[in-house]
Amino acid sequence: MPATFYEHEIKAGLKNKRKLSAYIDGLVSKYLKNVKTSEITYVFCNDNFLLEMNKNFLDHDSFTDIITFDLSESKQELQGEIYISIERVKENAKLYKTTFTDELHRVIFHGVLHLCGFKDKTPKDQKIMRENEDYCLEHYKNESA
Repeated sequence: MPATFYEHEIKAGLKNKRKLSAYIDGLVSKYLKNVKTSEITYVFCNDNFLLEMNKNFLDHDSFTDIITFDLSESKQELQGEIYISIERVKENAKLYKTTFTDELHRVIFHGVLHLCGFKDKTPKDQKIMRENEDYCLEHYKNESA
């Protein structure tokens, strides 16, 4: 099943949702060969909403751009919810001198990569995660051209 996208009290400005959803579905198939069904829900929100989630669910009192919840009940299914702060994405786009769209896509891919088993706690894991984000971003852009 394709990914779905929701906006909670903020506009994300996400374009080509069907194409992006199909690409995300392809990523799941690429990285998780044994998954038969997938359902990924993205919720775009503001900083304060994500901060409250970060406090309540992860016991972190800090702003973040993304929180990913793996709700899968078996190895044959992938079910997840990914919450993305549009305000953080805008700030990070400025900070990293990239476009809002590229940064939004990077964070979207980051979330699905987490659901596919990629981690980012150690420097080695962060490097692997970044390489995969870069691959996804470049591949998606080339596919969209």
